Amino acid sequence: MAARTHSNIATSKDKLIDDLQMVVADAEALLQATASQAGESAVAARSRIQKSLHIVKERLIDAEEAVIERSKEAAKATDEYAHDNPWKAIGVTAALGLIAGMLIARR
Repeated sequence: MAARTHSNIATSKDKLIDDLQMVVADAEALLQATASQAGESAVAARSRIQKSLHIVKERLIDAEEAVIERSKEAAKATDEYAHDNPWKAIGVTAALGLIAGMLIARR
């Protein structure tokens, strides 16, 4: 159950990062589309948006690196656990296979 919750959280983080990258790309496209508009307020708004986009991009890069690092740590911990407790790992895998087989057979 905890593994599924952890997986759901990781999936949600990945989706959030993907969504934020789309927002950044859309904002950049909007900046390019409005580049020809003149006026002090338009120039000031574009400048603020560009600064904000730069900050968001840096944070996205940091978030992606953190997710990658945590994923590597989780994989390493899982690998170490499987090597330290091979019979438990085999038992859990067998139990999951049995449950999956029973669920498939019911259909």
